[in-house]
Amino acid sequence: MKLQVAWVKAGKARSAAAEELATEYIKRIDGYAHIEAHEFKAEAALLKATEKSGARLVALDSRGREFSSEQFAEWLRKQRDSGVELMFAVGPADGFSEEARRAAFAQLSLGKMTLPHDLARVVLLEQIYRAFTILVGHPYHLGH
Repeated sequence: MKLQVAWVKAGKARSAAAEELATEYIKRIDGYAHIEAHEFKAEAALLKATEKSGARLVALDSRGREFSSEQFAEWLRKQRDSGVELMFAVGPADGFSEEARRAAFAQLSLGKMTLPHDLARVVLLEQIYRAFTILVGHPYHLGH
């Protein structure tokens, strides 16, 4: 399975701690699926790159579908087994436009609370990693 994780630059300096965590989870995910990370200056560039790559856009949006970790793992398994490439995307600070939400294959919510941009990316990456560990029966998900 090939995954892409993308984000629209928030305009502020990124947190070094969040960058370190994001890098760590990308390394961990790479053991289960090929993953690439991309930063875009604008939503339009992200949409163009998604279209060019042929990946299905999964937009993080507060109005999106909420999953438990187990439900997300099952959803990810179905996508993997169908052979699709996914691009998970954290949108701009004011959220995705209506055009981007319509273009998305799926909309995913990390919960009702608003998260800082960098933290949303780390939470997304951790949940993707957790989903893969659930699928293979790795004890990470169980906390031991």
